[in-house]
Amino acid sequence: MYAIIDIETTGGQPHQDKITEIAIFIHDGEKIVDKYHTLINPERPIPFFITQLTGIKDDMVQDAPKFYEVAKDIVKFTEGKVFVAHNVRFDYSFMKKEFADLGFTFQRKTLCTVRLSRSLMPGLPSYSLGKLCQSIDIPLSQRHRAIGDAEATAILFDRLIKINRPVVDDNMNMAAEHTTQVLKQEIKTSLLPPAISKEQVDALPMMPGVYYFYNEQGEVIYVGKSINIKKRIIQHFNIDYKSRKSLDFKNSIADITYELMGNELVSLLFESAEIKRLKPHYNRQQRRSVFNTGIFAYEDSNGYKRLTYGTINKADNVSMTPIIALSNHFKAKGFLFHKVGKYNLCQKLCDLYKTNGACFDYQVHQCNGACIGKESPEEYNQRVDQAIDSFTFEHNSFVIIGKGREPGERSVVVVEHGTYLGFGFVDDTFSANTLEDFKGAIKRYNDNKDVQQIIRNHMRSKHKDKVLVFD
Repeated sequence: MYAIIDIETTGGQPHQDKITEIAIFIHDGEKIVDKYHTLINPERPIPFFITQLTGIKDDMVQDAPKFYEVAKDIVKFTEGKVFVAHNVRFDYSFMKKEFADLGFTFQRKTLCTVRLSRSLMPGLPSYSLGKLCQSIDIPLSQRHRAIGDAEATAILFDRLIKINRPVVDDNMNMAAEHTTQVLKQEIKTSLLPPAISKEQVDALPMMPGVYYFYNEQGEVIYVGKSINIKKRIIQHFNIDYKSRKSLDFKNSIADITYELMGNELVSLLFESAEIKRLKPHYNRQQRRSVFNTGIFAYEDSNGYKRLTYGTINKADNVSMTPIIALSNHFKAKGFLFHKVGKYNLCQKLCDLYKTNGACFDYQVHQCNGACIGKESPEEYNQRVDQAIDSFTFEHNSFVIIGKGREPGERSVVVVEHGTYLGFGFVDDTFSANTLEDFKGAIKRYNDNKDVQQIIRNHMRSKHKDKVLVFD
């Protein structure tokens, strides 16, 4: 039994918008046997652009039942049935959220008619409901109304499940079994994007690397990395997306490729480079920088070296390159507090304690008094220099040798005079005695604050890589 459903809403985000209309057509695997339809009072104004799209106005739902008043009817019509919809994740996400708001868990097997259409009617120019109905002559009289779209989806579903069933011939049972298998497969894989097959996902490696999502035009729309490519991509597809934009992202994925990297460090470095090179639409934040907050150093008019933090390129009263880049102000502030404690620095001179007098640490005898001129700049600045030295790489020039993409191979990451040069792969027979030997084995990549922080974080972690120092 199948419950073919369409809803209209006040917007595209299940966590904040509400259902305004629902229509359900019940199909028993042979024909439509029942239907249910009602407007729903969303208990909030309907935005003007939604009214323009659907035609549903505030006065139309004013006297309509609220969701909790029809929840039992919806349970009755969908219980024990497969939840079917065109782009099923959208309708299903809204339904789950509405029931969750009432304190109930709504869970059904799902089936997406976009995916089913692609499987049983490949090669059509478009699989949007309107254009699909136009292609195969399904009447669609009330577009963007739940009753009209659900009825069209029900007719589409009926045609799809009968598309491979000849009226009579010797192979009828085989053909019917084929359609049944397609349905079972699509129910199992309804979480996948419409254009992605289970075979594509099954073929993904469970190894470290970088993966690419493409749209139907062959453009890269997202670049990601993982120590287990297959597991991470499945996580992408299993998420209950909370907005129309995120659902559009998932539904736009038409192909997947990947590059094996052998380990997490090289995967991170390559991902960062690829995002900056390709500028994928759905990597906007990383396209700019993951690390957009900096720790800065300067000398004040009294000769004291000061540390501060701020947004890179926008730090107040600071127009210099950051000593180190971090992902946000919260982490930068915590980082400075750690250095203040470790090197006995002054909170006030690190912009962590705003006062015209002595800092709090001086009052509890944990600051030597640089904040009030009691400690000389020369003495205080020595500890600031020690703290700054701890920000940078422990070694000036070094090579990180890690796990390769296959047995007998190693990855090589080269840093010279504090500058990241790039990475490459060598086999176990590779012999090198100098930094120049390793430089000849890598592909060059740009140095920037993102890769500097990636390498710095890795060097501080409990990694098992071999590090060769060439100071």
